Amino acid sequence: MLVLSRKKNESIVINDDITIVVVEIRGDKVRLGIEAPKEVPVHRNEVYEAIRRSAEAASESAEPNPS
Repeated sequence: MLVLSRKKNESIVINDDITIVVVEIRGDKVRLGIEAPKEVPVHRNEVYEAIRRSAEAASESAEPNPS
């Protein structure tokens, strides 16, 4: 894992087309702004995990039951 230090309004760039900006730092919370192409999904981890679990459940229910 790459660990970087950034201050408010500083950014990092990933793969020429994704920019992450530190928008605000308040106490122990950091607000980030993410600019990415529309075709690149961006989710908080808990949302991503819920989407992944839902997709797994859907694919399992779509599989035929061997009888």
